[in-house]
Amino acid sequence: MIPYLPADRRARKARICQYLAFAGIVLIAPFFFIGGPQWTDGPLYKSAWNLGHILFFVLLTIAVQPWRIWAGWRLWLFATLAVFLFGLGIELLQYGLSRQMDWHDVLRNLLGLWAVLAVWPRAIRGRFSPPTVWVLRIIVAGLLIAEVGDIARIGIRQYQVSQLLPALYDFSREDPAPFWNGPITATPGNRQNDRQGQLEISLSTNRYSGASLDNFPHDWRGYRHLIVTMYNPQRHSMTLNLRINDVKHDLGDNAYNDRFNIRLELPPGEHSFRLDLDRIRDAPAGRRMDMGAVRRLGLFVSGLTEPKTVYLRDIRLE
Repeated sequence: MIPYLPADRRARKARICQYLAFAGIVLIAPFFFIGGPQWTDGPLYKSAWNLGHILFFVLLTIAVQPWRIWAGWRLWLFATLAVFLFGLGIELLQYGLSRQMDWHDVLRNLLGLWAVLAVWPRAIRGRFSPPTVWVLRIIVAGLLIAEVGDIARIGIRQYQVSQLLPALYDFSREDPAPFWNGPITATPGNRQNDRQGQLEISLSTNRYSGASLDNFPHDWRGYRHLIVTMYNPQRHSMTLNLRINDVKHDLGDNAYNDRFNIRLELPPGEHSFRLDLDRIRDAPAGRRMDMGAVRRLGLFVSGLTEPKTVYLRDIRLE
């Protein structure tokens, strides 16, 4: 029996890698269109799930082996163009299936390709000078580290959010965007009351105008009351609407009577509202709100005749 030569062993390993890559593609491909994070899921889960784009295109590159067709800079150029167009097609198909398009996913697809091209022996052997190879590897590694670093930062931020209770928001933060939706900005606090910060909510004359807190500690079990402290700089009282709902409401038809709704009369100056959590829990018609999975809290107005501003100074449980 003739033993395998080193070249034969390399070819055999390459074929095994190719077959395993094809198997991985078959397993992963359906998840571009089914499963995955819902719009109600948290930012960490969504970010971690997106790493699947990199893994899929690593496997796809190994399976297709574009270095059998092109070499050198032509390999990088034409393979990049092919993956860009393929990834763009996936995003358009997802959009057609009522899933959200994300142009960052196209970059993640390219990262999967570039990661293989930068290290696969047949893709670089004899095609580039050693300094060029290492420059390419450093660039690709930097992009991958930045991608994973973003997820790590989100993980750290979400851990900090989970440790906020009984507070629902950290008013010392300079950027409320990862936590709030709407026309809201952080402003300096009230030194007299020793506040670290407050949030300015700009209210317009649109039919509905306000802000919603989406990223906060969701398990309210074990607490009795919700405290909301606001400041009204106008010389007259104004009415704000407060709505609170759980995950089940977000996944349903968003019916008005399936959440907690209340009108808050806010006089001039600072005022605190103390709301019974049992009342919030029992608000949905025909069921109880899941107080271990509270998902969204909104403050809004309707039908203003002129723009106004209010300040949120505290929001916490007790």
